[in-house]
Amino acid sequence: MKRFGLHLGLILVSAVVLLPPLWVLRTSFVPESMSYSTEVMPQFTTQNYVDLFTNNRFGSYYLNSLIVALGSVIVALPFAAMTGYAFARFKTGGRTARFLVLATQMLPPVAIVLPAFALFRVFGLTNSVPGLTLAYAAINLPFLTWILMGFFEGIPVDLEWAAQTDGATPWGAFWRIVLPVSLPGIAAAGVLGFILSWNEFLFALVLTGPRTATVPVALAALQTSNGVQIAKVSAGVVLAILPLVVASRFIQRFIVQGLTFGSVK
Repeated sequence: MKRFGLHLGLILVSAVVLLPPLWVLRTSFVPESMSYSTEVMPQFTTQNYVDLFTNNRFGSYYLNSLIVALGSVIVALPFAAMTGYAFARFKTGGRTARFLVLATQMLPPVAIVLPAFALFRVFGLTNSVPGLTLAYAAINLPFLTWILMGFFEGIPVDLEWAAQTDGATPWGAFWRIVLPVSLPGIAAAGVLGFILSWNEFLFALVLTGPRTATVPVALAALQTSNGVQIAKVSAGVVLAILPLVVASRFIQRFIVQGLTFGSVK
């Protein structure tokens, strides 16, 4: 009876967690007129997905989000890796520098977005995909630095000493020993940075225009004077969470591999 009660509780909790996304998936495949129906599947249709790509240019917004999210991670990761390694191994700047890097994450985005807009407008980076990519890279850099710093601190320093004993420079030890060993951590940090950039709304709303908007802005634009097009929104949400589901599986795989995968024990 104890095991039965435990499994029943887990089933109920899982049902509560899974019901909203499953209902969104169901709503994305029914006509707009039946989207508020309580029937499980009153009528099946893929017209909502077709309308998103034909009438709402969702494919362009989806591509913008992919470019911005991937580009911001590619730009931020090298700087985050070098900064995190300097903090972990050489204690550069002491605790003050670490706190200052972390303190940038404490500012609310609404306090930064207007100065960022004014600065980007001076350099002609508003309403552009590269401009939003740079903004996301700057936003994610402190977060990725702290994550990678923790990974680097978990790598035995003896590996670097052994490499330097064989004639490697500190940079060579970092490039040839630390980076390969910390690849699972770097991959996990990159996936987290991708998720943060993919979900961000405020900076995308302010810094982009009709042609450079991202998926969150495109979904918000489905609210019209006639109300929210809930069926199309549901279809867009299903498409928007697909990369996050893949990324979640990817990050879980690399975290399980361990922080010092491939090192000599």
